[in-house]
Amino acid sequence: MVRAAKGRNAPSRSEGTAGRRSACPVANTLDIVGDRWTLLVIRDLARGKRRFVEFSASPERIPTNILSDRLKRLEQEGIVTSHLYSQHPPRSEYTLTSKGEDLAPVMRSIVDWGLRHIPGTRVLPLPERARPS
Repeated sequence: MVRAAKGRNAPSRSEGTAGRRSACPVANTLDIVGDRWTLLVIRDLARGKRRFVEFSASPERIPTNILSDRLKRLEQEGIVTSHLYSQHPPRSEYTLTSKGEDLAPVMRSIVDWGLRHIPGTRVLPLPERARPS
């Protein structure tokens, strides 16, 4: 049985579940990161990718329209922040917020589970810009 941690960002009873389908934290988390692409974008951000072209080059080949949508949704949820690095044409770099970084233990658990239970899986090498000098 999974229980909520006491005092850890739990909404008060008066806040309710406005705009959510239930009060279940699993259901609500899956509504944000539970599709087939979002956690891969978060994985890439955590591993040092910052630019759209870098996400597009990931081995899973996320379609660009879906990538654009996921980055916008993650920004709306406060998991990702963006800033322009080029005005003409406008181009953004993306980074995880502290809320996004809080997903690190979840991602680590998914990696560990996959390595343990899915034959042939491996941890991908870090992208060039994320490698230590």
